[in-house]
Amino acid sequence: MTEDAGLQTGMPGGPLVPSTADVGVDGALQISTVWACIDRRACTLASLPLFTYEEANGNKHLARSSRLYALLHESPNSRMTPFEFWRAMVMNYDLRGDAFARIARDEASGEALALWPMPTDQVEVQVLRNGDMVYVYRIGADVAVLAAANVLHIKGLGNGTRGLAKLDFMRATLDEAAKAQAGAARIFASGGKPTGVLMIDSVLKKEQREELRKNFGELAEGNASRIAVLEANMKYQQLSLSAEDQQLLETRKFSVEEICRWLDVPPVLVHHANVTAWGTGIFEIKDGFYTLALAPLCVNIQQAVRKRVMTPRQRATMSVEFSMDALMRASIKDRFEIYARAAQNGLKTRNQLRQLENDPPLEGGDVLTVQSNLVPLSMLGKTPPTRSADGGNDIAQ
Repeated sequence: MTEDAGLQTGMPGGPLVPSTADVGVDGALQISTVWACIDRRACTLASLPLFTYEEANGNKHLARSSRLYALLHESPNSRMTPFEFWRAMVMNYDLRGDAFARIARDEASGEALALWPMPTDQVEVQVLRNGDMVYVYRIGADVAVLAAANVLHIKGLGNGTRGLAKLDFMRATLDEAAKAQAGAARIFASGGKPTGVLMIDSVLKKEQREELRKNFGELAEGNASRIAVLEANMKYQQLSLSAEDQQLLETRKFSVEEICRWLDVPPVLVHHANVTAWGTGIFEIKDGFYTLALAPLCVNIQQAVRKRVMTPRQRATMSVEFSMDALMRASIKDRFEIYARAAQNGLKTRNQLRQLENDPPLEGGDVLTVQSNLVPLSMLGKTPPTRSADGGNDIAQ
């Protein structure tokens, strides 16, 4: 993929397989696996909270009172919730290789006030001769030319200027899946019955052939409303192969795996039943999905927000980060084993651990403790030191 001044495109130079149909976005989303993969990725990422932190002296805390926190965590614009906004952005990113959002800024401070998604198909990316990028956004007959500083651009795999249009690179796979789906629809529409030839031991006139075709056409169409009776030594011979002989079902199963590979979703997460069952290694599968698919996407978005949305002053003192804690949450047995080790080794207080489970704090639960198994024999049976009223230590004997 090369880069020159002018219009930038992420389209392939030509089809891998000649004469493959371009199903487009609408056609692709009518394939159940494409819809399921896009929905799984978009909804999962959109469910992650995007937090804004203030950083000072090596420490960071939530910047709840900042405009950036309200924008990213509470309300990206007057029409959308954060979930709806990021779901739309990831859908465009996965289908078209790019996601765009127009940034409305405060004229005085330059801080972002709102983010408005722009459908990828309505945006053109232009590189000027001086190397600057501009975005041409078309809404009906209206055209808006936006500077790069006013556009949040999340780029997929590509040369760094814009992402490759994934659906167009998937054209052969989607065309195969669409044809298999159409073939299955035709077979089941005819009751699953194959077409065939009706043979008779005589020469028929044109009118007789038409009448015979009319009377016995239901054999080919698979109409089960009545039983066809063959007369005068007529014979019916099957011509087409059955759905299983054509390996139609196997083709459709393979299409599921191919599409999942393109969209980076484990087949089991879109209910592809022949891969594995829920409960059989599913935690490892989910962990791999979060680590290898969602985590890089989160980093991509975080860096794009930092570069495009935040002002230089905000970048100097603030950071943004998706919280993946809920996704990486282990089973209750594993969680409490981890909590026990953290409490026994002085890494977290009891109240900090209770907060992770949404339990109320307990009195005395804010003290870090350690478990001391290896103590001198002379200390066996003795109580630990207690603090006296004057602040000194009284060691109980």
